[in-house]
Amino acid sequence: MNFTADTRVLIQGITEPLAAAAVPLMQAYGTRVVAGVSPGFGGQVLAGIPVLDLVEQVLTQVGEVDATLIFVHPYRVLDAALEAIANGIRQIIIITEGMPPLDMVKLLQKAEASETLVVGPNCPGVIVPGQVLLGIHPAEVYTPGNIGLVSRSGTLTYEVAMELTQAGLGQSIAVGIGSDAIVGASFAQWLQILDEDETTEAIVLIGEIGGDSEEAAAQYIAEVIDKPVVAYVAGRAAPRGKPTGHAGAIIASQLSATREIIAYHTHLGTAESKIAAFKEAQVPVAERPSQIPVLLQQALQH
Repeated sequence: MNFTADTRVLIQGITEPLAAAAVPLMQAYGTRVVAGVSPGFGGQVLAGIPVLDLVEQVLTQVGEVDATLIFVHPYRVLDAALEAIANGIRQIIIITEGMPPLDMVKLLQKAEASETLVVGPNCPGVIVPGQVLLGIHPAEVYTPGNIGLVSRSGTLTYEVAMELTQAGLGQSIAVGIGSDAIVGASFAQWLQILDEDETTEAIVLIGEIGGDSEEAAAQYIAEVIDKPVVAYVAGRAAPRGKPTGHAGAIIASQLSATREIIAYHTHLGTAESKIAAFKEAQVPVAERPSQIPVLLQQALQH
C-alpha cells in the first residue's frame, strides 16, 4: 500500500455520473488525477483531465500510473480491472456497487497472482487526510493524525471520523473495504498494513452484521496485531432473519438455506457473535460511535 500526495491516479469510467461528481472533489483535495479512460470518449478533456479510450494509451501519453479508481458499470468492472493489471497498475479501488460475485472471484485470482491490492467493490475508497483523496469520502470530516480507520460501511466511516476529529484524534488513513458479498483486501490484510504503518498508533475497526469477516478479524487481532484496536459493530437492533437496510451486509449470511440454518443455530453473522469475538480477543467494543474516542484514549494510555 502506497497512497501519498504524489500518487498518480487514473479514473476508469470518468464519464460516469458518480465519477463526474467525485473527481472535482478529489482534485480540490490535491489528488493528482493524471488521466481518465472511457471507451468512445477518447480525445476529450474533462476538468483539465485528458480522456483516452484505453489504459495502454494513458501510459504512453501521460506516463506511469500508481493507482486506478473504477466507476464503470458493474458488468464492466472485471474488464476494466484486468486491463489495469495487464498494464502494470497494482493498486485498484472499485467504487462501483453490485459487481457480479463470480467476476470478483476471477479478479481476485488475477490480483493475487500479480500482487495487486484491490479495494472494494461498493466502497468509498481511501483517504489519507491532508495528502490524498481516492474516492468519495467527505474530506471535511477528516483531519491528519495517527488513528487508522478500516470499515465495511461507508457512511459509518464518515461518522466515526467526525467523532474522532471533534475529539482531537486525527486519522492516518481511512479505508472502506466494501460491502458487496465478495470484496478485495480483507479486514485482516488492512489490519496488517496498519500494524506496520509508522504513522498509525491505533486502529478503529467498523463492522456490520452479516458474514464472518469480523469474527475472523478478531482472531487475527488476538494472534498477530500489536497496536491497540477498538471495534464498533453496526446492526445490534436489526431483527434476525428479516433483511432490512444495508442489504449487501445483511444478506451475506442468508445466501442459501444451509447458511440460514447455520446462522440460526450458531448466531454466525449476528452482532452478538461479532461482539463476543472481539471481547474474547480483548478488543474494546463501542456501543455507539460517540464512545469510540473515549475507548481509543483509554487504549492509548495503556
